[in-house]
Amino acid sequence: MNTAPIGIKCHGEMPLGPVLAQQIKQQARELGFDLVGITTVDPPPHAAQYQQWLANGFHGEMGYMQRNAAKRVAPTEVLPDVRSIIIVAMNYFTGSAHRTISFFGPREEDVQWTCEGRIARYAWGGRDYHYVLGDKLQQLSEFIEALGGRAKWFVDTGPVLERSFAQQAGIGFVGKHTNLINRSFGNWLFLGEVLTNLELPADLPERPHCGTCRRCLDACPAGALVAPYRLDARRCISYLTIELKGSIPAELRSVIGDRVFGCDDCLEVCPWNRFARQSPVREFRHRELPPLTEFLSWDDHRFRDFFRGTPIFRIKRRGFLRNVCVALGNTGGASALPALERALTDSEPLVREHAAWAVEQMHNRQENRSLC
Repeated sequence: MNTAPIGIKCHGEMPLGPVLAQQIKQQARELGFDLVGITTVDPPPHAAQYQQWLANGFHGEMGYMQRNAAKRVAPTEVLPDVRSIIIVAMNYFTGSAHRTISFFGPREEDVQWTCEGRIARYAWGGRDYHYVLGDKLQQLSEFIEALGGRAKWFVDTGPVLERSFAQQAGIGFVGKHTNLINRSFGNWLFLGEVLTNLELPADLPERPHCGTCRRCLDACPAGALVAPYRLDARRCISYLTIELKGSIPAELRSVIGDRVFGCDDCLEVCPWNRFARQSPVREFRHRELPPLTEFLSWDDHRFRDFFRGTPIFRIKRRGFLRNVCVALGNTGGASALPALERALTDSEPLVREHAAWAVEQMHNRQENRSLC
């Protein structure tokens, strides 16, 4: 009697697991994933480091990291009968230049302090990667279920230590900046995973290839990389501008510089990026944005209408305008002052607080210039 899952043909004496793995990988590639690997449900190699990271308090106010700690290192806590983890990756590299937002539109030749606000590369596009990958992972899960298996998928938000499992699946290796690096794509990869009860053969893990390089540690403006493979998120600009919901500590505002959403500095300097390839995914391509000062005049409806469905939408208007104020306070010119002064009466206390700080910074700069 043929007991193979629906849709699978037995191939003589060939074990069924490799056949399933081959078909699943082929389907993942057809769906548009650049890389796919499979690993076991054994505790990931970075489990102990993760527990120590939490014990050190390096997760800051990301309480969910602590609450889901057990699940992140034990996939059976997520899917009790899980036997294999399928890791997929999608390249999001969309060019060599920083995506910037102009503060003032055309630059004013008579103003020394003008700059452009930076956002992290992964947020350049007009559609959140969670949706882009999620749609494809849903289709991959349906394919696995058609083969007779159970499937549960996640994109970044699930309680899975995905970078560690990705290394075990051969997708890449965890670099000293704690992000995943692939030798063919650099570190510009979105990750997703599917937990399944199918017994699939595991791929060989990737080994680290950082060597003696420490460019990422030296590049961090805030000193958040306190040691190789150790990130104190409480100082990380991505954490401060995205994960932190309240006030940015005053002593850290200056290191944020012109960044208004995330930071790519440790990623940009990685030598493996010389192999990065242009992503063909249209949703990851950057779109034009208005001058940065214009955002300070937007109400919640305008913000939601413009950013809905993008990564920036998740920090809401209050978080984004908080970041805008800090960036302008650090690098804005005199033409930004009227917008910041209007923000002093914003309906959000968080925006008013950071606008006041920015105005003070700009006045201090003007005073210092007059003394020169």
